[in-house]
Amino acid sequence: MLDLNKKKKLKREIIAYFLLVIGSALFAIGDVMFVNPYLMAPGGTYGLSNVFNTVWPWKISYYAICMDVPLLIIGTWILGPKFGIKTIISTALIFVFTFILESWWGYNPVLHDGDIVSQATNSSMVPIPHDGGWFSPDYFLNTVVAGLIYGVAIGLIFRSGATSGGSDIISMILHKYTKISLGTLVMIVDGIITLSTLVAFGDIRLPIYSVIVIFIEGKVIDLVVDGMKSYKTMFIITDNPEPVRDFIINNLKRGGTCITGSGLYKGNERKMVYVTLDRADMIKLRSVLYRIDPKAFVNIMESSEILGQGFRRLPQE
Repeated sequence: MLDLNKKKKLKREIIAYFLLVIGSALFAIGDVMFVNPYLMAPGGTYGLSNVFNTVWPWKISYYAICMDVPLLIIGTWILGPKFGIKTIISTALIFVFTFILESWWGYNPVLHDGDIVSQATNSSMVPIPHDGGWFSPDYFLNTVVAGLIYGVAIGLIFRSGATSGGSDIISMILHKYTKISLGTLVMIVDGIITLSTLVAFGDIRLPIYSVIVIFIEGKVIDLVVDGMKSYKTMFIITDNPEPVRDFIINNLKRGGTCITGSGLYKGNERKMVYVTLDRADMIKLRSVLYRIDPKAFVNIMESSEILGQGFRRLPQE
């Protein structure tokens, strides 16, 4: 049994590191081939590096590693050893892949209309004549593709057990001393980085498209990490819990919890059924509730992550 558990753990680790490598490579592809050529900065140290790369030409990877390494050291010193070995490996892999791509590919756009013009020699985003042709940016399509690639990349990195590190460490440090919510601080830090494109290049489209990249990226990360399936949690307060229980167990083949409580107004004892279902089963249960108890009170909530028996397995250390 012990050997079997070791084999399973080894298999999970191999898969995790495989996802880490693929995610890091995709991140570099998204940044060098799609984000940087269009002068976008969708947050993070690589977003800021894209701005620096265009204003003061130097490799994106050099700028990023010069920020990432001190941030990891400072973050470990102030916050403690929160950043595991996979985060350090991810930081190193993204640096290596980015360096290789920008050395081999340069900073040319993949999605364009006309001849490719190197952004390393011309940072303007207006159409540039080149050998009789023109580079016409395709902002919207490029933004969508960049968001998709970034989302898959970071989602795979998260699935591997690594964290994004980078500018998020700044947010964590500020959170420790200001007590402002971490989510708010992440938005503030990434927002400042995104707005740097407006200051550097004077084009209002750039921060707008960067925000769209962030939005698409966030949605795709959720899909990669949590999967396509959508779950709903239902809280059903009813005076007739037995038929509800029977329908859940016998028709939906699911489990749940029945909780006893009392109403605030009259203090009468009430039963509350707590159950988490996928969207299809939730619709089935909701459709029969009126027939079971027309006076039932139902609260349906979106559940972003469900762990335990019947759903995703609890993560192991």
